[in-house]
Amino acid sequence: MRFVDLAATSAAVRAISGRRAKTDLLAAALRDLAPDEVPAGSAYLAGELRQRQTGVGYASLRDLPPPAAEPTLTVASVDAAIAEIAEVAGPGSQARRRDLLAALFATATADEQRLLVGLFGGELRQGAQAGLLADAVARAAGVPVAVVRRALLLAGDLKAVAVAALAGGEPALAGFSLRVGRPLAPMLAQSAASVDEAFGTVGGPAAVDVKLDGIRIQVHRSGADVAVFTRSLDEITPRVPEVVAAVRALPARELVLDGEAIALDATGRPRPFQETSARAATRGARRGVTAGIKGAGQAKTGATPAASTGGALTPYFFDLLHLDGTDLLDAPGRDRWAALADAVTAPLLVGRVTVDSVEAATAAFSAALDAGHEGVVVKSPDAPYEAGRRGAAWIKVKPRHTLDLVVLAVEWGSGRRQGWLSNLHLGARDPATGGFVMLGKTFKGLTDELLRWQTERFLGLAVERGDWVVTVRPEQVVEIAFDGVQRSTRYPGGVALRFARVVRYRDDKSAAQADTIDTVRAIHRG
Repeated sequence: MRFVDLAATSAAVRAISGRRAKTDLLAAALRDLAPDEVPAGSAYLAGELRQRQTGVGYASLRDLPPPAAEPTLTVASVDAAIAEIAEVAGPGSQARRRDLLAALFATATADEQRLLVGLFGGELRQGAQAGLLADAVARAAGVPVAVVRRALLLAGDLKAVAVAALAGGEPALAGFSLRVGRPLAPMLAQSAASVDEAFGTVGGPAAVDVKLDGIRIQVHRSGADVAVFTRSLDEITPRVPEVVAAVRALPARELVLDGEAIALDATGRPRPFQETSARAATRGARRGVTAGIKGAGQAKTGATPAASTGGALTPYFFDLLHLDGTDLLDAPGRDRWAALADAVTAPLLVGRVTVDSVEAATAAFSAALDAGHEGVVVKSPDAPYEAGRRGAAWIKVKPRHTLDLVVLAVEWGSGRRQGWLSNLHLGARDPATGGFVMLGKTFKGLTDELLRWQTERFLGLAVERGDWVVTVRPEQVVEIAFDGVQRSTRYPGGVALRFARVVRYRDDKSAAQADTIDTVRAIHRG
């Protein structure tokens, strides 16, 4: 397939807003790919490179050669060129990588160059997220979209699912299953403004879990081998030996556990989230690597994790997805949780109570807050584990409004904050366009430590440095607390946050996982 044709599809998808029209364009492009082009081509249509690391930074894309007059590139030749760039290493690698990049761009037309810049820079905003690509793969292959989506959740790799669907149809997709050592997208919770609302949605009886202010972990064990993955499916096993030791000490042979890891003080209360986040930072982590860390320290027999100190993380688990050769994804919650209680020692279980009334759920919520935790998650005991879905079976409740937003720009501070990047421009994700909608600004909640950190961080993400405002690549997610949403003529979305303040930076989330403008407008509507 000519690369220019794929670039034209990308531009067309970006230019229209209808989901069905986007899906039709993407499906047609997928059908036109040669079999050996499907892995790279499907990744390009999703706005990604097949190679996760290329060594090409944003600065490398600033001074490019003039575009070619005529298209000569194919999807296969572009993939080969990028693979060669990604493999460059050793002495002289920077110059060699620069020469290869220049050669690729010199043979690309203006439209092709625009697509390549978006792919290398990670900024291809064409409104073709994974869910839309799953629909397109299903249409191109003539298979039910539910089958494609489940295969995608189990495989965690759109490219592999696209290859299977287009080459082997539904039988090939049926071959994907949960594999110990290969992470799958976690089940997510919707938000509710109150316990009453959450309980009303889930119904009774319901399970009420303590919501910890930690990092989401998915732990895979096969024999002595243990691997720990984050919510974004990055492997952090070497960073959390205490989690490895705790799971290795359990009696089961094979496990896939879902839970949280958190830093606690000597009394068992949560430490600031930044301490947990720093211990499990995923810089340099691998994604989707098969389990295998050996030689980690063994957990002490009878050890209680309720008072971790010295930066150690304590794991707490709330779900069990696989046990000794049996997948539990489709089992109702009550059965998974019963198996969890049998497989995992009590000190490693998230606090959970079963309630039949709003009053009992509210009491559990108050107890969680009194213990210093974030809130609760109200769960249906009848629901299966819907990997990768944010359904109505799990509803989280916090004592305040919070949103995970993306930083679009930052203003230089004045007075005591002179020389630091301070005032954040906040944006919500727009699923219709793939872009972001600005909701306002805030400098509240920033400590001196955060000001120093964010100045370094955002100068590294800068795409335009002005005397007053630094525009940045929309990558950094920040959790923002606010008192409400008000109508606004100042911002293009028509709404703005009231009394916004920084809670924490969310390095465990990508910009694609930020909250949407639709969520903000729903809060405004009440």
